[in-house]
Amino acid sequence: MPSDKEIRKTIEKNKEIFEALERYDETREMPFQRKRIDVTLSLRAINKLKLLKEKTGKPISRIIEECLK
Repeated sequence: MPSDKEIRKTIEKNKEIFEALERYDETREMPFQRKRIDVTLSLRAINKLKLLKEKTGKPISRIIEECLK
């Protein structure tokens, strides 16, 4: 059986995973799950996003997520 020290070390090493599991217990949603939403944007913003998509090869949703982080 692992000691308290080993358990604390494992929890500290994997802190993000344990926090995600705690959030899942509270909300039943994992932080890395993806959901579709409807958003209204100006044509100018949409065109800029399309240009970025062509330049980077990333989906528009990923571009928006990266800007929000």
